[in-house]
Amino acid sequence: MAASHTVFAGAIPALYDRLLGPGLFEPYAGDLARRVAGFDNEAVLETACGTGIVTRALTAVLPSAVRITATDLNQPMLDQAATKPELARVVLRQADALALPFPDAGFDTVVCQFGVMFFPDRIAGFREAHRVLKPGGRFLFNVWGPLSHNPITDLITQAFAARFPDDPPSFFQRVPFGYHDLTRTQQEISAAGFTGMAAETVDLRVRMASPRALVAGLCQGTPARAEIETRDPGGLARATEAVADFVMERLGEHATHHSMRALVVTAWR
Repeated sequence: MAASHTVFAGAIPALYDRLLGPGLFEPYAGDLARRVAGFDNEAVLETACGTGIVTRALTAVLPSAVRITATDLNQPMLDQAATKPELARVVLRQADALALPFPDAGFDTVVCQFGVMFFPDRIAGFREAHRVLKPGGRFLFNVWGPLSHNPITDLITQAFAARFPDDPPSFFQRVPFGYHDLTRTQQEISAAGFTGMAAETVDLRVRMASPRALVAGLCQGTPARAEIETRDPGGLARATEAVADFVMERLGEHATHHSMRALVVTAWR
C-alpha cells in the first residue's frame, strides 16, 4: 500500500502526535474505545494505528487480560507510538492493512480510526478485517464527514486555493475528507463479506489549546506537507503562516473551540 498520501515519515509523526492529537484525534479515540469496551473481547486488533492515539485509549478501558495488537503501514509512526509508556502491554507491528500478517479468525474486534480512507483498495482492506475476525466479530471504524461539517479543514482548503490558485493542494478533500458516502461504504462492506453494517454520525465541539498550532499541524503533520513543498520548495513555514493567517481572519485569533463531524461504522462478521 504505497502512495504519497499514505507516507507518514520524517517530521510528520511527532508533529501529528503533538499538534493534531489533542484537537482532532483524541476526542474520537475516546469514543471508539468506549464502543470497543462494550464488546466481548479477548483479542483486539487496531489497524492504521498511527502514533497510538486510539491504542492508548484502548489500554485505558480494556481489562489487562484483553490482548491488544496495533499495526501501521509506517514504521516511523509506530516508533512514535512506542515512546508512550501506556502502550507497554500492546504488540506494535508494522503491517499493511490490505495484507495482514495474522491467521484467520484470530480477533474479536478490529478497530481503525480515520484510516480506511487511505486504503488504495478498500474492499481488499475490508476483506482482510473480515478474514482475521472470529465469527460474530465486529469491525469498527470511523471516517471524517464532509469538509462542510469540519470548518477548520474546510478553511485550510480555501486558503490553499487562494495561495496556489493554479494548482491548490487537494490532499484533504481527496483523501481524509473524501469518503463519507454511506451507500458506497455499505456496498464495499457487503462486497468484503460482512453480513451487516450500522452507522452513526458523531458531532463534537472540541476545545483548542492553540488554533494556529492546529492549523500548523494540518499543514505540516500530514501528507499535505509534501503537496505544499512541491509547490513552494523551501517555503513550508511561509506557506503555513499564510494559511494560518487566512484561517484566523475568518475564525478569529481567540477562537477556543472548533466543530467536527465523523461517521462511525460498525460491521459484523
